[in-house]
Amino acid sequence: MRTRTILATLAVFVAGAALSLAADVNMGTWKLNDGKSKIAPGAPKNTTVIYAAMGDGVKVTVDGVDKDGKPTHNEWTGKFDGKDYAVAGDPASDMRSYTKVDEHTTKIEVKKGGKTTITGNLVVAADGKSRTLTTTSTDAAGKTVTNTFVYDKQ
Repeated sequence: MRTRTILATLAVFVAGAALSLAADVNMGTWKLNDGKSKIAPGAPKNTTVIYAAMGDGVKVTVDGVDKDGKPTHNEWTGKFDGKDYAVAGDPASDMRSYTKVDEHTTKIEVKKGGKTTITGNLVVAADGKSRTLTTTSTDAAGKTVTNTFVYDKQ
């Protein structure tokens, strides 16, 4: 009887964790809406971002273009717990952290060599059909640059 209770409790826990990730408003495929975005000239663009549940974490796959229009691709797997997790395929960053603020808001921090290079707030609209990522970084001249990327859910 005790084994059955433990197994049932474990099953409920695993199902709850899976449902919480599946219900996350970030999950799915997002396409950049250039017309609604405000992107500094020469800034790289993430044109497609895919969030997918991966075990008890999330895998984020990003495709886009660099400042010269050449294709880019990077991947990040981790949790929305504020801890740094490795980025693969991005020469401008090696670590990224996501911190869940509330159901629709996530803070993002991008690092290279232990130094924060980009900070951002990601807000998913109440209807879940769009999201806005506002980032702040410093350009080569030391000037603060703010970009606003608007994405539509596919």
